[in-house]
Amino acid sequence: MTWFSWLFTLWPSSAPSLLLVGLVGRQLGLRVGLQGVQTVTCSRWGTPYSQGLFQDGDVVIGGLFIIHYQPSATDHDFTKLPHYKPCTGLDHVPLQYVYAMMFALEEINHSTTLLPGVKLGYHIHDSCGKPPWALQAALSLVGGDRTSCNSAESAEYSAGYGEEIEDRRGDHTVPLIIGGASSVTAQILSRTLGQLSISFLASCPCLSNRLQYPNFFRTIPSDIYQVRAIAQLAIRFNWTWIGAVVANNDYGLMAVKIFQQETEGAGVCLAFVETLRRENIVTDARRAALAIQASTARVILIFTWYTDVRELFLQLTEMNVTDRQFLASEAWSTSGDLLQNPSTSKVASGVLGVAIRSSAIPGFENYLRNLNPSRRPDDKFLREFWEKMFGCSPGANGRANGLLQKASLPLCNGSESLEGVQNLFTDTSQLRVTYNVYLAVYAAAHALHSLLSCPNLNSPPGNNSSTCSSPNHIKPIELLQHLNKVNFTTPQGEKFYFQGADITAKYDLVNWQSTPEGPLKLVLIGRVDGFDLHLNESAIQWSTGSSQVPMSVCSESCPPGTRMATRRGEPVCCFDCIPCAAGEISNKTGSPHCEHCPLEFWSNAARTACIPRQLDFLSFNETLGITLTTAAVSGATVTTAVFVVFLYYRQTPVVRANNSELSFLLLLSLKLCFLCSLVFIGRPSVWSCRFQQAAFGISFVLCVSCIKVKTIVVLAAFRSARPGAEALIRWFGPGQQRGSVCLLTCVQVKHTACVVICAIWLSLSPPVPRRDLGFQGSKVTLECAMVSVVGFSLVLGYIGLLACTCLLLAFFARKLPDNFNEAKLITFSMLIFCAVWVAFVPAYISSPGKYTVAVEIFAILASSYGLLFCIFAPKCFIILLRPEKNTKKHLMAR
Repeated sequence: MTWFSWLFTLWPSSAPSLLLVGLVGRQLGLRVGLQGVQTVTCSRWGTPYSQGLFQDGDVVIGGLFIIHYQPSATDHDFTKLPHYKPCTGLDHVPLQYVYAMMFALEEINHSTTLLPGVKLGYHIHDSCGKPPWALQAALSLVGGDRTSCNSAESAEYSAGYGEEIEDRRGDHTVPLIIGGASSVTAQILSRTLGQLSISFLASCPCLSNRLQYPNFFRTIPSDIYQVRAIAQLAIRFNWTWIGAVVANNDYGLMAVKIFQQETEGAGVCLAFVETLRRENIVTDARRAALAIQASTARVILIFTWYTDVRELFLQLTEMNVTDRQFLASEAWSTSGDLLQNPSTSKVASGVLGVAIRSSAIPGFENYLRNLNPSRRPDDKFLREFWEKMFGCSPGANGRANGLLQKASLPLCNGSESLEGVQNLFTDTSQLRVTYNVYLAVYAAAHALHSLLSCPNLNSPPGNNSSTCSSPNHIKPIELLQHLNKVNFTTPQGEKFYFQGADITAKYDLVNWQSTPEGPLKLVLIGRVDGFDLHLNESAIQWSTGSSQVPMSVCSESCPPGTRMATRRGEPVCCFDCIPCAAGEISNKTGSPHCEHCPLEFWSNAARTACIPRQLDFLSFNETLGITLTTAAVSGATVTTAVFVVFLYYRQTPVVRANNSELSFLLLLSLKLCFLCSLVFIGRPSVWSCRFQQAAFGISFVLCVSCIKVKTIVVLAAFRSARPGAEALIRWFGPGQQRGSVCLLTCVQVKHTACVVICAIWLSLSPPVPRRDLGFQGSKVTLECAMVSVVGFSLVLGYIGLLACTCLLLAFFARKLPDNFNEAKLITFSMLIFCAVWVAFVPAYISSPGKYTVAVEIFAILASSYGLLFCIFAPKCFIILLRPEKNTKKHLMAR
């Protein structure tokens, strides 16, 4: 691919690309048509010789700097070139870069170990900060400065890393350029011209691609590393809600993209992203300032040029927005213009930024302060700086060359000196980009030293010429190979080497701090070395003026005991804090979810820890236990009272009717029913669990058996009154009644012996104490577990069978014609009994924890009270309150 085609990839639209193609083609003497490329005579497009700084040498190194920041009103019709119109607005800081290059070259030329016997020269040009001017200056460095050229000669250089550069008189071609000062310029040098270059300021990550830029090197780290460092700061200080103001170009937009990638998964969100265009900086800066003022984000990332930041700070000052913490990129983190601007000091106080690492250059300050136009009559840039600094013309020689010189400027008296001058040009306290220029020159010198050194020093002198390169025959492809292998120690003792196009990422972390005098000062608070961040947090002065780290969050971190719940349609950094449910905990701040406690544990009231679940059972001390105990004791007491009444009036007809012995036996069984409920209350143990169901089953079977026999007696008595039924009552006399009760009661015991009722159930699969973990609560229920549900079911089934049989018999005898028919009382009592136990089954199954036991006790007491009152209350009423009815005549009346 020809270098013309690369031009199309460097500009966003095709028009400027076509403009450069025509422009460069015209200047190099190439005519493109249907017949192909033709060789013609042309004039060279380049900066005239008198517009740069030049020094001859055995090897000449090019320099491309942005010395002026304001291009003149040049006619942009490039067909009128090569007419040159100079730039204006001398920038002091880049001028320092120029003299850093010259200082390094002088050091190398005086060195006895580095390039001995080889003198390095320089050709330095001003690109004026615009790609067309950079291309113009680069072409001048590549092709020399003849007033006319032959396109074949120019094409010969452009085509060949393998072609030799000839030392032609008057032709100042260079094998390597220190520059350019921007990423766009670096792309022009590398992709368009194919020129070998070492940049000191081009930080675009795209330039790390060795396939696209194989001949590019730089002494400044890729922007990826400074964005990573800023992302680490955001994560370290828990800033999850950050605003961003960036340049509307690859520099700013790339920074936003990498910042989001680096903070992904760390919970950091961008509240807003505002872009600034230099062409519309006032409007864009005001829009960004309004966004900062309206946002809840207290930390703002600014990734743009310092002139844009200056306008943004002015807008914020007008709005009195002084409580924001700014994160600065290296493009403005060390800007003296912003630091010394009193109008924006309140806004800029506390800035935390990443800066190009600084290093000292011994002897450089004396070198700068000894500069004088009288000793450098051909130095146009120094002359311009002198005129601007002292307001006088350094001499008659500068009449035509001083760019700021006017006819009214007086001549300098010769006493002017930079010894006492304090400005950005003479300030060497923190050399950053200047040191990068210094390193670039030394890297080029070491590569040349390696290239020009003889690889076999022991070979005969006649053979050395064939194995050593000559300063007059430098092949760029060989110099490229040696640059890739550069590894040396700088005069400051620092190891230097390239990793592809890049160097090891090293930055300073700086903080803008207030001073009693007023202006802000730059304080070093840490360093970045590769991926490692070393920070002295105690040395930071925050924008709030305190040592407390400012907070910048969309939502406060959820405290322990709660979890984060993202808001619908909002970033993940904006959330609500939801308390954990019962049985769940979160024991750290900002937990995204709650964790379940193990079965043996439950969450505490704050939902921050799992604590052992309390042992719970129906005890005598709690209200429910006391109530049930009172009801049971009361029932037993009433039953005892009825027993005493019946015993005292045992000779009366009411008591003697229907077998008084059965009545006493029934009262005894009812008392056992009331008392057996007390066994269910209290802490379950092995013996209490076994005794509970046995006492319950036997006492109720005894009770129901007595009622059933009484019912049968009633039926037998009335049936015996019929003719021919006398034998029936003889077969069911008192002795047979007692035997029936014993038989029916013993069936329960025998049935369990057959694994149907109690004996075998309690011997093989008895109820045992067990902790019920199934009920999710803060307490663990200690209960008697039914190991054999079949055994318990058969106990209830047998009782139910007796009760249903008794109910059926009593129902048949309810209308027998006696005045006092006990069958009616038995019918009502058994209806209540059956209703209670039918309702007991679902209630028992659905009741949780200790309430299962309470349901069973309630069923026992309810059924016992039903039997007691339905059967004995009417009899006691007659005995105690209606004694006149307690006669045989009255009872037998129809």
